[in-house]
Amino acid sequence: MKFRFILSSLLVLPMFVSAQSKTSEGTSVAQPRKMTDMDSLMVNQIFYSAMEAKVTDNYGPAAEMFNRVLQIEPTNDAALYQLAQLKIQKQDYASAQGMLENAVAVKPDNKWYWLTLVDCYEKTSSVIKLEHALNQLIRLEPNNTDYRFDLAKVLYFDQKYDESLAVYDQLIQMKGGLDDDILAGRQKIFLKQGKVDQATAEVQQMITANPTEVRYYLLLAELYNSNNLNDKALKTLQAAEKINPKNPQLHLALADVYRDQKKYEDFFNQVELAFASPDLDIEQELKIISGYIPKFPDPNAKASALELSRAISVSHPDDYRAWAMYGDMLFQNEKYPDAEVAYRKSIAIDGQHYEVYDQLVRLEVSNNEADAAIKDGGTALSLYPNQAWMNYLVGVAYSQKKVYDKAISYMKTATEMAPDDKDLLSLTYSSLGDCYHEIKDNPNSDSAYDKSLSYNPDNAFSLNNYAYYLSLRGEQLDKAAQMAAHANELQPNMASFEDTYAWILFKQKKYADAKVWIEKAILHDKTNSVTETEHYGDIMFYLGDTDAAVASWKKAKAHGEQSPILDRKINERKYIE
Repeated sequence: MKFRFILSSLLVLPMFVSAQSKTSEGTSVAQPRKMTDMDSLMVNQIFYSAMEAKVTDNYGPAAEMFNRVLQIEPTNDAALYQLAQLKIQKQDYASAQGMLENAVAVKPDNKWYWLTLVDCYEKTSSVIKLEHALNQLIRLEPNNTDYRFDLAKVLYFDQKYDESLAVYDQLIQMKGGLDDDILAGRQKIFLKQGKVDQATAEVQQMITANPTEVRYYLLLAELYNSNNLNDKALKTLQAAEKINPKNPQLHLALADVYRDQKKYEDFFNQVELAFASPDLDIEQELKIISGYIPKFPDPNAKASALELSRAISVSHPDDYRAWAMYGDMLFQNEKYPDAEVAYRKSIAIDGQHYEVYDQLVRLEVSNNEADAAIKDGGTALSLYPNQAWMNYLVGVAYSQKKVYDKAISYMKTATEMAPDDKDLLSLTYSSLGDCYHEIKDNPNSDSAYDKSLSYNPDNAFSLNNYAYYLSLRGEQLDKAAQMAAHANELQPNMASFEDTYAWILFKQKKYADAKVWIEKAILHDKTNSVTETEHYGDIMFYLGDTDAAVASWKKAKAHGEQSPILDRKINERKYIE
């Protein structure tokens, strides 16, 4: 390319260090060098080639040539500016800043140099220099209000509040009065200075000039409320309510005042009025509802969140987020069928959000709605095939239908997709243990339970089920007893766990201990389990109370247990293995 030839020809030129002086701020500024006609021609040629290199993204050669220009002409402001731009591309703002300071020393009336320098000063937090640069831009364009706004903000940041106010005064004169931007800037200053009266007076001035603009009433009320002037805030908002009673932000502001006054019924009524408006942004509504969640399981918080979520499903019926939140709050309030309906409406509006499918399928699995879980889970996996949890949930649904080959397939996929999720791995291997037991694959069942407990030694269901299945086979009874005991420590008063432990003790011929635990199971059981009733009879037989044993076996039969072995126990009045 052309610039390469020119660059190589320049390497024979002598190197030198230009003379420099310093500005009042301590910046080194290059001094002019007397240029010959040949020097000027060479500078123009090199600069042109450097620009050609830059626009073709050959930044390295471009930088070398711009530097060469500066060796010949240290005060070449264009080369300084272009080289600074290359430094900025590399986020080397400090180096760029020095070059730009040299450029404006040569051409102090170049607006673009100052604008780029302002950007560098912002990046390097050089506040004092930033003030100077903005003042120079104001000097160049005195009617540009943007520069004055920026200067006022910088002075505020530097805690030069009176100077910042003076700049805002200039803006008021230029704009012919207060506007929202000037008002907001001055409000910050007055509040920093503790001048609440001046802050409220200026907002009142805007209300007088714009009596139907509710936003100024809201601003004034916020000022009053944040400074513990609740009565004045309430009076201001009530005046605004007469102007626009349907304004949702007005009702939220009233709610804030009532909350601070501990008038919680009035607070909630105002929030409801705000939520009833379709003009209230749903993001704001969702944020408000989410604020209740840390207060769960307080029933009042749950009820309030539920009612508000219902309101947004009415005011935003076509937004999937409204129905998803309503579903979540219905679930929290244990209204599971209604929660399913809400989730389905959310998916019908926009079926591209995995988290909604996840909630729906979890609910279906927990309600033993296996067919629905398989259908909805399949839809979710068609959209998000790499979701390990969804594979697990669909696997559980298939296990509920006793389709164990598919259940095992989905669960294995889940373990492969989430090798680092210990909670999921423990749950999945536990379910795999159950599935393998059902198909009488005891080695794989035991292996799966061992893996489950390796990821979570406190998985109570793995401990209980593994222990029970070992006891049914009469294998490793000491290990089974330890696991069952630990499961009961983790989740005391759970009837099925207590029954497991009782049965293992029975298998170990520790009949007195077994009686204690089976009685606990019967006490805590709310379902009149025929298994526990039959086990109680088995234990009583070996404790020598045959009449109690037979009575218990008969009770199990009366409650629905039908088996030839149970009939033999009753007829022969003895325990049958």
